[in-house]
Amino acid sequence: MTSTLNYPEVGLTTVPGRALPAGYHHLHHRVLLGHGRDVLEAAGAAVTTWRMHRAAGVKVRSTADRAEPGVGVECAIGIGPLRIAAPCEVVWSSYEPDRIGFAYGTLGGHPECGEESFVVEMDSRKAVWFTVTAFSRPGRWYTRLAGPVIPRLQLYYARRCGRTLCRLANGG
Repeated sequence: MTSTLNYPEVGLTTVPGRALPAGYHHLHHRVLLGHGRDVLEAAGAAVTTWRMHRAAGVKVRSTADRAEPGVGVECAIGIGPLRIAAPCEVVWSSYEPDRIGFAYGTLGGHPECGEESFVVEMDSRKAVWFTVTAFSRPGRWYTRLAGPVIPRLQLYYARRCGRTLCRLANGG
């Protein structure tokens, strides 16, 4: 995996609610996972150890077992010649008492340019939420050609991650 991020706005998904950069498609998907510390910890572990991604059907190779800044991650979908690999690097991670998650940024060779975060948070009422926040734009000829299909696929994937994480966090 190359180690050069292919976009300049690194780390903009760190702060919830922060304005995302212009010139990109923005994605924000939030789902309730359940309630309580057990749900938070199970979901946080599934997110930061790539278990959620794998359970959602993505092949993951990484340079570490857990998301930490600088860890290289390659996510791939498809089979054989139809396989699309997406090299990334973790740009930030959070292991706070009520917030667990990370973001990765795209590297050269990724179909898109941008950043995507996966965060699990517990609010004051003990509700546990999973949020996917991303900003991206086409990085390869085929994603430019696909036009508006790509944002729809990204939303589909965020929803799939939410359903998968809900199952994993609640003992499934």
